[in-house]
Amino acid sequence: MRPLLLCLALSLLPLPAVASDAILVFTRTAKFRHESIPVAVQTLRQLAGEQGLRVDHGEDPAAFTPANLGRYRAVVFANTTGDVLDTPQQDALQAFVEQGGGFMGLHAAADTEYDWPWYGELIGAWFHKHPPGLQTAQVSEKGQHGASRQWTLTDEIYNYRRNPRPWVQVLATVDEASYEGGTMGADHPITWCRPMQQGRSWYTGFGHDEAVFADANVRALLRRGLAYASGASPDC
Repeated sequence: MRPLLLCLALSLLPLPAVASDAILVFTRTAKFRHESIPVAVQTLRQLAGEQGLRVDHGEDPAAFTPANLGRYRAVVFANTTGDVLDTPQQDALQAFVEQGGGFMGLHAAADTEYDWPWYGELIGAWFHKHPPGLQTAQVSEKGQHGASRQWTLTDEIYNYRRNPRPWVQVLATVDEASYEGGTMGADHPITWCRPMQQGRSWYTGFGHDEAVFADANVRALLRRGLAYASGASPDC
């Protein structure tokens, strides 16, 4: 084939799908609705913008199709609750993640899709219960380079149905001796990540209270999550 004809033929071949520099923030609720959702979305817009990422925000589950999810680097469930996706939409999210997309869950993302076993593995651990009100807890965070640091945060602290440590990389824990109502014992993970076949999942239990999103430590943690979920960083 002549060079010109070869170039023309190649130009007609379909190009591989490439995710744009965008993430989808999904905030649909079928049970309790957090008042902090607008602040969470605004914070994610700010932090994603710092990383050159655009945010599309919505609550329509019809967005969960293979073609539409292919436009994004990651999907964020920000305080979703209950059964928010039907079976074809679940299949689309699962394929998106397993084929290389990222997932990020905030707080009540663990209070979502209890009847979907794959989601239970994606999120790492489902919500069990929480102590009443907001409490100040001591947080131990493991840095990306192994160093640990401690800080305090006032929020609603979830207890989970299982300790996810055997299946995930734990990034932060809370000290149950520093507040009342913890039920997980000496090892209480609150933020973690894990690979999911070719994709990635990152979750934090923080995010019930609006004020949490102004906390410098939480914002730094969310930056880590966005970088990992979007594929910008191989480390979470």
